[in-house]
Amino acid sequence: MVTITIDGTEVQVPAGELLIKAAEDSGTYIPRFCWHRRMNPVGMCRMCLVEVEGPRGIMLTPSCTMPVNDGMVVHTKSPTVEKAQEGVLEFLLLNHPLDCPVCDKGGECPLQDQTLSHGPGESRMVEEKRHYEKPIPISDLVLLDRERCILCARCVRFSEEISGDPLIEFMDRGNAAEVNTFPDEPFASYFSGNTVQICPVGALTASAYRFRARPWDLREVASVNPLTTTGDGVTVQASQNEVLRFLGVDNDATNHGWLDDRSRFGFEWIASPDRLATPLAKSGDGHTEVSWGEALGAAAENLSAVIEAHGPGAVAAIGGARGTNEDAYALASFMRSSVGSPNLDARLDDGLGTHLLSSLAGKGEIGDLETARTVLVWAADLKEEHPVLYLRVRRAAQELGATLITVHPTATGLADRATHTVTYRPGEGHDLLDRLRAGSGDLADVRAALDEGPVVAIVGRTGLAEDPALAEAVTAFARDLPQASVLPVVRRANTYGAIDMGVAPDLLPGRVAAGGDAGHTGWEKADTSVGLDTRGILEAAADGRVKALLLVGADPLRDVPDADLAARALDAVDVVISIDCFLTDSTAKADIVLPALGFTEKEGTVTNLEGRVMKVNRIVSGPGQARADWSIIDDLAARMGRPLGFESAEAISLAIAEHAPAYGGITWFLLDWKERDGVVAPRDGVEQPLQYIPTTSLRAVGSGGAKRGGFALHLGRLLYDDAVLTRQGASIADLAPGAYAVLNPTDADRIGANGHVEVDGHRLPLRRDASLAEGTVAVPFNQPDGPPLGGSSHVDVAPGAGA
Repeated sequence: MVTITIDGTEVQVPAGELLIKAAEDSGTYIPRFCWHRRMNPVGMCRMCLVEVEGPRGIMLTPSCTMPVNDGMVVHTKSPTVEKAQEGVLEFLLLNHPLDCPVCDKGGECPLQDQTLSHGPGESRMVEEKRHYEKPIPISDLVLLDRERCILCARCVRFSEEISGDPLIEFMDRGNAAEVNTFPDEPFASYFSGNTVQICPVGALTASAYRFRARPWDLREVASVNPLTTTGDGVTVQASQNEVLRFLGVDNDATNHGWLDDRSRFGFEWIASPDRLATPLAKSGDGHTEVSWGEALGAAAENLSAVIEAHGPGAVAAIGGARGTNEDAYALASFMRSSVGSPNLDARLDDGLGTHLLSSLAGKGEIGDLETARTVLVWAADLKEEHPVLYLRVRRAAQELGATLITVHPTATGLADRATHTVTYRPGEGHDLLDRLRAGSGDLADVRAALDEGPVVAIVGRTGLAEDPALAEAVTAFARDLPQASVLPVVRRANTYGAIDMGVAPDLLPGRVAAGGDAGHTGWEKADTSVGLDTRGILEAAADGRVKALLLVGADPLRDVPDADLAARALDAVDVVISIDCFLTDSTAKADIVLPALGFTEKEGTVTNLEGRVMKVNRIVSGPGQARADWSIIDDLAARMGRPLGFESAEAISLAIAEHAPAYGGITWFLLDWKERDGVVAPRDGVEQPLQYIPTTSLRAVGSGGAKRGGFALHLGRLLYDDAVLTRQGASIADLAPGAYAVLNPTDADRIGANGHVEVDGHRLPLRRDASLAEGTVAVPFNQPDGPPLGGSSHVDVAPGAGA
């Protein structure tokens, strides 16, 4: 710490801190346009000019580029500073249109605010201002009004420094300088919405929000991004009971204020006219509306009949990761206590082991990336599946100097920042791991880099056809690296919270292993044995051993990689009950459909990939007669004569804090008033019952690669796909690229493919990628009109007709 004097007051600030930030942290706000705390300073706008006393007298200097030093004397309100700031504003307003009444930024515009607080009060400009065609759609989501731009370069710098998509840039020179995109290259970034939020004027606006509301018309609550596992902080803004905008919140532990565009603009599903508003009962080939009493009565009767005829184990539940922790706790309580069945799973056969996800010994935090010397990413393409985590890893490599190693069947979004890029054919991951452990041959440099700690390893399934045991083996290897912390990752938003609440076949609430003899307070009458996971449930349903299936925010026909197995299971069971927001492909097969409240329509907590528990809040009411999941489940249990006794979501949260060991002491009050950025479970002083240590010996049967003559299948997800919440968002519904196949050019030439290929009989457009491992075909999962390929790790590929 050093001592500096700001406007006559001595303050203690960190040595080397930029003056603009040091002053702000000390209570003195210096106006600015170009400076942003998450980007490198450039000193372009000159609005932050201050006077600093030095050996040669008083110097007028930009505070955003001036580091503090001991004894520095600063003047931020002297007549010279005020005159300079007035001059800067007058120049900025020479050509800036005075269209505040129709500008989306009006009311929350830094230029507007600082003109009032620091401006000259009147303009000497009487000439005609500059005019441009407006607005220009520079992408599907962002519009540009060039005459409003003040050339602060925030958007340009974000695209270069943060997202790695330098698709917006300065053009021309002098008086004609402007920001724009390159010809025939739209601003096709997954993070374009961030430039709208950080733009200090109304030059960049969002097509989804343009002309929708004024800031003073909006109500807002703090919440958490419902579409990713990172736990991104968001502000939800609504007007007249309709959510209109998401803004990123600068949570230092998670997202640094950034959001991906799917998360930022994907909220429109909340007000979709296709939302379920009343309970439905199957009638012929469709459904008819019924009352809640009729629906719950029929559901309770059907479940009770199955239990009486076939036993509790004939009932199973899939889902629970789309709701809150309170919803998940109610579901686990219902299945293990009211029904008496341990067959439940929040994963959809596309994740990792529950013990690995929830209770890994030595599990890391996202913030560990700030101090890492080496980062290993052996997981799905973070840019596609974990976009904000991708930004944090990119920052570690680009700004903080970490050595980045990516291991994947093809080049990922981090390839341009990776020191070492290792590709392998799906199915050969275990062999690659053995070679990496030995540090032999071409992997010697990679192994040497991994010996430089601290090491952060991000581990997951690179694709849905990949052996899930590989991630366990990679985790076991990574835990032995110097000062290692490991982050196991899966895609579906509150998977970690649902698993922690016991929506898992081998876990009880609070990270207690099922099947043990340690007991579980409050669950003495529950079935605490180990049950079936999602794949086991679907196989048992297809074989006739599971007779009733409860779907909670789950669409197995779309989300389970083996869609054929899911279809056979849903066709074979006697009873399907669905709790959902939409009539999905799977819900359409349900006998009883119960409408659920969604995000922003209920309070609760969620848990991110670190195990960080955060609060989500309600700001709008749900459609029609929709109810919270926990309320539906509680009512259903009561009608079955096996009540749970839950009175409110907050009452459930108190039960979680009391009966779920790893969540001891984590209450709504704590999260609302003391730990607004969330708290990692377990808290200091609270013991976690299960400490999972994976082994390197795990290897699934048949994981040795594709069959001879076939292609190994890489089945990965893209940010935009045909998921129900994406389809129901008007702004992003058309952004999914559709189905296609990718081959290495060597393989494409070898089989004579050009234009299209046949993948297991499905004709798909062909793309070539030299970074894809030879002998591999990559097909994105769950795209519009995409083929069901997830039932096998290998496929046959042939030239398409006319190729």
